[in-house]
Amino acid sequence: MTWHPDGFLFQLGVLDFAGGTVVHMSAGLAALAASIYLKGDKATDPHAPANVPFVLLGSGLLWFGWLGFNAGSAVGAGGLAVSAFAVTNKASAAAGLLWVLFDVVRGKKPSALGFCIGAVVGLVAITPACGFVIIRSSIFIGVFAAIISNLVAGWKAKSGLSDTLDVFPCHGVGGMVGIPMTAIFANTAINAGNTTGDGLADGETHLFLIHLLALVLISAFAFLGSLLLLFITDKISPLKVSDEEFKAGSDFSQHGENM
Repeated sequence: MTWHPDGFLFQLGVLDFAGGTVVHMSAGLAALAASIYLKGDKATDPHAPANVPFVLLGSGLLWFGWLGFNAGSAVGAGGLAVSAFAVTNKASAAAGLLWVLFDVVRGKKPSALGFCIGAVVGLVAITPACGFVIIRSSIFIGVFAAIISNLVAGWKAKSGLSDTLDVFPCHGVGGMVGIPMTAIFANTAINAGNTTGDGLADGETHLFLIHLLALVLISAFAFLGSLLLLFITDKISPLKVSDEEFKAGSDFSQHGENM
């Protein structure tokens, strides 16, 4: 729907350079649907990462790979790929730093883990826009996305939803922020393939209104579609575990394996 020339969203004029809607909004809203569907009385204790150096290593590998698929979405080693590479890196760095600073403002301790989470949020938010915006705009996108995702992650922690890896606050919300930000800062001078027009920052409203519509349609499609699939799957093979299975751990109770 988004990338094929005959796709509904493509025909509508939606811009998504590397997968903000296709990947991140879809994954995040599916995670929210699963968390709501599977929510029970089994509250989990707060937990910390077992190995922060591994988190840093994984984040670095992810960042490196992300530069590859964002820039690679230009399908060629030219100016557009260089631009996508640069704005992706700047947005991620800005979001990582902002996440740490915002944690401090909210009374939390600055942490390497916080920087890693923020960096991923920045990568997510810039993904739909990376082929359409300049560096200055990418920094704003990363900062804004980090603030919103940080607030949603705090809400999620209090809600009791079993979204352990914060897929919805980071990927879902990051993608949901990235889509309207794309429509605000898109510039046809960056990418000749943008035939829809310039963004709201240049005084044009058409692209922004299209993206607001797309935000609603995609959110409903991914969330409600996931709920439907969860319901059907649950009828075929129950998804919820008993209290005894939960206490034993899903690795053992569902797969006969211990981690």
